[in-house]
Amino acid sequence: MTTNMIEKGLKKRFKNQFSSYKNLIPFFKMIWATSKRYATLNIVLRVIKATLPLSMLYVGKEIIDTVLDLISDSPSLDTSLLWTYLGIELGLAIISEILNRQISLIDALLGDLFSNKTSVEMIQHAATLDLYQFEDSEFYDKMERARRQTVNRSVLMSMVLEQLQDLITLLFLGAGILFFNPWLILILALAVIPNFLGEAFFNAKQFSLTRSWTPERRELDYFRYLGVSYESAKEIKVFNLQDFISERFKKLADRYFIENKKIAIKRAWVGASLSLIGTLAYYGAYVFILIQTLNLLITVGTLTFLAGSFSRMRSMLQAFTVRITRIADSALYLQDLFDFFAIKPNISDHATAKVLPSNITKGIEFENVSFKYDGVEQYAIRNLSFIINPGEKIALVGENGAGKTTIVKLLSRLYDPTEGRILIDGVDIKDYKLSDLRNAVGIIFQDYQKLQMSVRENIAVGNIGELNNQDKIESAAYKSLAKEVVESFEPGYDQILGKRFKSGVELSGGQWQKIAIARAYMRDSQILILDEPTSALDARAEHQVFLRFAELIEDKIAVLISHRFSTVRMADKILFLEHGQKLEYGSHDSLIKKGGKYAELFNLQAAGYK
Repeated sequence: MTTNMIEKGLKKRFKNQFSSYKNLIPFFKMIWATSKRYATLNIVLRVIKATLPLSMLYVGKEIIDTVLDLISDSPSLDTSLLWTYLGIELGLAIISEILNRQISLIDALLGDLFSNKTSVEMIQHAATLDLYQFEDSEFYDKMERARRQTVNRSVLMSMVLEQLQDLITLLFLGAGILFFNPWLILILALAVIPNFLGEAFFNAKQFSLTRSWTPERRELDYFRYLGVSYESAKEIKVFNLQDFISERFKKLADRYFIENKKIAIKRAWVGASLSLIGTLAYYGAYVFILIQTLNLLITVGTLTFLAGSFSRMRSMLQAFTVRITRIADSALYLQDLFDFFAIKPNISDHATAKVLPSNITKGIEFENVSFKYDGVEQYAIRNLSFIINPGEKIALVGENGAGKTTIVKLLSRLYDPTEGRILIDGVDIKDYKLSDLRNAVGIIFQDYQKLQMSVRENIAVGNIGELNNQDKIESAAYKSLAKEVVESFEPGYDQILGKRFKSGVELSGGQWQKIAIARAYMRDSQILILDEPTSALDARAEHQVFLRFAELIEDKIAVLISHRFSTVRMADKILFLEHGQKLEYGSHDSLIKKGGKYAELFNLQAAGYK
């Protein structure tokens, strides 16, 4: 590689690094919005602290010169000035220590507040994004990088504020050195610039490695969690997966270690060489100051002042230049956080969005609806048309992958159709307010969440605004047959579910499903959807759940998905799907008489119970 190529490479790296400083402006706006009081106090304390080093060095100079004057002139002279200087230095040292403690305290408090506030904003923003975005691995990488920026950002904040504090101190110290001898500033520059260039180069390489390994690091986190989680413990023990998982983790971790090791070794050797240049420059300046002292050009106190100032400036400048690249490095990572907040959903309200009617009077219509997932050529559903009348219960039937759950996601507008329209009372659901539509739909998916929270909270998530409405929670538990589960716990609705936290209990699959179904009863929705939430129940329990479900939703639109035809027959209409298209549609009796695919599968399943 030629010198010209190296220079171009370094120039590009530095340009990318230092362009990241623009991220500090919105970053500090976020900190200011977090707590104006703490941010202001932090700045004021640091400005005061920045003036102390020069003051203490100057007072130290006066102490030494006063001592020498007293020794050389007469021991009987008044020593009150000496003790005054000593008292001033002691006072400055005490103030400095108090300021250090206060600054550290404010940094910690402000950092925690910022981390909490940013985490809340991330949770809120993630909820506004489209479901398809969460199914994209690149989005997950971006979100993971953004999530990492919500913690330990107090370090970046402290670095930037400390940088400003040190800059003020350096200006004061530099002014003091310039007053006595300007040439020392040039020597000082020679002592720190090489180290700065080396740190900038290797920080750029480290950032590049870390960013490029985001998918692998997310995979490492997954295997680390998989190997020690309660959810996977049974399979790991039964199938002896510990060696398989640990080996997968080790191979990936070793690869990252090797790449990181290469950079670390080069950084150590180059850093040591560049630091040697700085050390030689420092002692060159020290020799220069000593010669001036021996020639009586400056006093011993001035020698102490200049040596102390030069030493302090050298160490501060080294830290300052290293911190420049560290700040640039951290600011580059901040871009991940801002990029995440910049992601906008495609599914959102338009300016003229309508209020959803409080009572659906004309029903729901799928009008030539087609949909395919991003990155998939095959349609999940194709040219689908059907009507659900007010108060009607419809069952969706078909083999796995037939498009049943896709219909549910389209109806609740987790996705928008690729082609066609979905109408409620003759109006495209895209024209309704999204919040109205979501509130009108009560849905329990087959992959419902088993929340490691209390029974009360697990049920109330169906309508979290009613968390403190005990009567409503108990009513929902009764309707879903979860009441008998709750009554077996001594703490009742305060019982923590899951084994992640202390005093938690694990439920069977059927018990979890009853808790989950209770969520659907928590909201007075016009449309209720059960997407195979009873698969872990035995046939009798599932039949009881759906019987009660049918009784409780007489005046509501309901969508049922189940593989058990004995349950499906309760519906007013049955939509039989195959390869995403409508194969048969009608009541149970009409489809049996038709003798088609539905009748064939119903009779096969019925024969299995004989």
